[in-house]
Amino acid sequence: MIFDKICPASRAASSVDYYLKNQILWILFLRVVVLTILLGITILLQTKEHEIIIPPVRYIAYFTVGTYLFTIFSAFFLRVITCYRSFAYLQIITDCLLTSCLVFFTGGSQSIFTIIYFFPIISSAILLFRRGALLLAALTTFSYAAILGAEFLLPDLALLRLGITPLNSIHVAMHYFSIRGLTFFLVAALSFILSERLHRAEAELSKTSQDLDRLALLYKQIFDDIATGIITVDSQGRISSFNRSAGIITGYAAIDVLGRKIDQAFPELSISTDSIRPMTYLQKKRGEKIPVGYSWTRLNMPGDSENARVYTMQDLSVIKKMEEKVRQAEKMAAIGEMAAGIAHEFRNPLAAISGAAQVLENDFEPATSSRSLMNIIIRECDRLEETISQFLEFSKPATPEKSWLSIAGIVQESCDLLTRGRNWDQRFAVKTIIPENLDCWADARQVKQVILNLMENARNAMEQTGGAITISASEISEDGQEKTLLQVADNGPGIAEKFMDQIFEPFFTTRENGTGLGLAIVRQLVDSHGGQVWLENKKEGGAVFSFTLPLP
Repeated sequence: MIFDKICPASRAASSVDYYLKNQILWILFLRVVVLTILLGITILLQTKEHEIIIPPVRYIAYFTVGTYLFTIFSAFFLRVITCYRSFAYLQIITDCLLTSCLVFFTGGSQSIFTIIYFFPIISSAILLFRRGALLLAALTTFSYAAILGAEFLLPDLALLRLGITPLNSIHVAMHYFSIRGLTFFLVAALSFILSERLHRAEAELSKTSQDLDRLALLYKQIFDDIATGIITVDSQGRISSFNRSAGIITGYAAIDVLGRKIDQAFPELSISTDSIRPMTYLQKKRGEKIPVGYSWTRLNMPGDSENARVYTMQDLSVIKKMEEKVRQAEKMAAIGEMAAGIAHEFRNPLAAISGAAQVLENDFEPATSSRSLMNIIIRECDRLEETISQFLEFSKPATPEKSWLSIAGIVQESCDLLTRGRNWDQRFAVKTIIPENLDCWADARQVKQVILNLMENARNAMEQTGGAITISASEISEDGQEKTLLQVADNGPGIAEKFMDQIFEPFFTTRENGTGLGLAIVRQLVDSHGGQVWLENKKEGGAVFSFTLPLP
């Protein structure tokens, strides 16, 4: 808008005031335009010989300059006012008075500028609707009646208007008054009808525009925040939109793929498959391949060809891991059923062999090779018994029976069991850092098994060099959930990075005589409590196994 540069202002809180202010600016602008055209017509008529009453050009110039100055001051004054309706009344009344002066000094009833009265009437209809239009029509009619009365009752004033012949008949004056007055009210009626219709149309258009903006914002928010990746392709097969989830899934930013051909950016997304929800392995930006489920459909948009499509995709990595866990659980359930029967068949012969070997051991001298062989038989029977027990515990875990436990007491019992075993010697030490009165909500037997397995794992890691096992406990808060944190650290060589993701898998072991079930049982028991277990290597050497137990 022209006057936006002259008097910039912030949008008013009220939409009605904002509308009125803009309309006032337009009226000020149109006033300048009309006045400029009037000045041009006056100059043109002065250069021609016409029987039209026109004052000298200097008077017209004074009148024009005064009106320009008033308009400029009004535009700047509009920046500081808050009552726009009163200001609008001031403007249209001023226009009416200025027009009356112009008509009076250019011939009165015979003036060619009487039509300019239409400008304030139309302006009032635009600014103030019906009430303003009728008010200005009445004011204009009264002003014109005053001009006619001055001509008829005060003919000497005609001398001021350069040769006009004053009205000498009341009938002629009434004729002018009735015709002009009726015209003014007719213009007012037509103006406010059109203005009100225009205002309603603008209000409906504004509401429709706001609804569309709100709908577009809603669609954009859904498009950006939905967990499903969405890619749209235009009729040339080029990517036209790419939401945030698609970027997370593929590793690409929108700027990297917009405008590229879909079959070049993501050749794995085939449209020739017959599957309802096809699955493919999509290569991410860094080269990693992930399982992705996707589908596509044609975009039925006006003007687009059948090649315009929309793709939806979802990262199936988590689902695949869950499926793998389900398969693992099913496999372990089947193994557990089988193991229950096999264990019974193994345990009875093992018990008989171990018992017989212990009896025969007493028949041999301590230093003989026969007694050494009997010791080997007894030791291996014990190892097989331990392996079978671990396997049964892993394949058929018991449901935890939780209660409040003293962590210090559970740790002490675990330490006593480990330090009194045959594999413990003076090269190892245990250090505990546990606050007093710190309790956990767990199954006593299972938590003891977790701590014992982690301590045995730490001892095995330090078997060559010896060292200290440090057990610590504390209470933490994660995501608003209070938890008990326990940690078992050792001074061994740590865990190789390539084994970090496999260390808790069943039957995975780095020791020749290991079963690969100790840490798997740890994870299983911690999971059954709703906790988490993880492994970290210390910078100074050694490993730290940590696990959490949620508190009720």
